[in-house]
Amino acid sequence: QVQLVESGGGSVQAGGSLRLSCLASSMTVDFMGWHRQAPGKQRELVASITSTGSTEYADSVKGRFTISRDVAKKSLYLQMNSLKPEDTAVYYCNVERARRAYWGQGTQVTVSS
Repeated sequence: QVQLVESGGGSVQAGGSLRLSCLASSMTVDFMGWHRQAPGKQRELVASITSTGSTEYADSVKGRFTISRDVAKKSLYLQMNSLKPEDTAVYYCNVERARRAYWGQGTQVTVSS
């Protein structure tokens, strides 16, 4: 079992920044990522980082979002800059270990124009 707790969501104006954090009970995982789900839409993968440090981003956030991790702090981060109203969603931390997926409870991000 891996427990995940997100924090850092909130409301900002377009062009602003937020930093999401995910505290994990274990960093011994194969994959870590941030997903988001907007009202009426499917959950989508926003950014991911593997155990070797390789990162990937959805085209919609490339150049604006940065995923990182701090193993000592057992934390995963998502730095979000130049936020747009279309970034409004519930953001979820997700990890995978031994082909099992674990999810946090989600944190709301609201971007107003």
